Amino acid sequence: MRTKPTLAIVVPCFNEEEVLPYTLPRFLAKLGELIRNNQVAEDSFLMLADDGSSDSTWDIICTLARHNSRVRGIRQSRNRGHQNTVLAGLMEVKDCCDASISIDCDGQDDVDAMDEMISRYREGFDVVYGVRGNRRTDAWFKRTTARAFYRLLGWLGAEVVYDHADYRLLSAPVMKELSGFREVNIYLRGMVPLVGFKSCEVVYERSKRIAGRSRYSLMSMIGLALDGVTSLTIKPIRLVMALGVVISVASFFGIVWAVANVVMGWAVSGWASTISVICLLGGVQLICLGVIGEYVGKTYLETKARPRYIISERTSFEGDGSSRPAQVAPTDAGESVRGDV
Repeated sequence: MRTKPTLAIVVPCFNEEEVLPYTLPRFLAKLGELIRNNQVAEDSFLMLADDGSSDSTWDIICTLARHNSRVRGIRQSRNRGHQNTVLAGLMEVKDCCDASISIDCDGQDDVDAMDEMISRYREGFDVVYGVRGNRRTDAWFKRTTARAFYRLLGWLGAEVVYDHADYRLLSAPVMKELSGFREVNIYLRGMVPLVGFKSCEVVYERSKRIAGRSRYSLMSMIGLALDGVTSLTIKPIRLVMALGVVISVASFFGIVWAVANVVMGWAVSGWASTISVICLLGGVQLICLGVIGEYVGKTYLETKARPRYIISERTSFEGDGSSRPAQVAPTDAGESVRGDV
């Protein structure tokens, strides 16, 4: 059995002024309960990562940090997306904790599942995935598309945990190894399994959102799905190649059939069949070019090696809660930019 860990609860936030007054007391109460029950160390803390919110989210974080020494906060210089914000929080805490638990701030994930996550960590597991027992709280469209997406990733050969989002426990060694992944197109749900280490799952019930509305639009979910597919597997390109082979073989037999018709005098002039074939092949070609272009575009972004996140402000970690800007320094190519306090 491992000793009780110093735990960091990482919470990404983006324009969550409506829900934070409800969920932050819940997170702090759970952290206090874990400390009182001797499950985690006294110096465990809550890390709030603001994704460049335009409302009062950062002010709420700073106010809470001023009054509670267990609360820390970082703010990105601009909106970078959910996955980058989770990564920023993990990279910020990886050197000052034994384990982290990332959880969304909307209150839908069951905080009581943290007890079992900590127990599994102390048993020797380095990665503990929070898996939804069901998706009854999701709308039919989201539930159906999510299931289809997980099946698609599995069929394409990507290693993902079914019905797992970003509620997970990671040990410090896993976070340090994760920092070595330099992808700009981040899909943590697929990256974490690639790190390896001993893992298990904890099933929990997901509830409805407490307040506010989800910031994940349909286009955001489509973008996340594209990042997931293109960052984890090249099978779509191979499928495009296979489709090209099939169409080429079919075209060859079509040419033979056409020549045979001409030789035997059965040819009938007509434009409908010609237009149909042209439209079919044109559509297939555009789809194939789109798939290839998606990979070329992602490769282009990766070669630029731009920082995945930039932290502009941090709350003080010494207990006074004051907020001050981070001094951002240049780093080696491909390394995320982080500030020195």
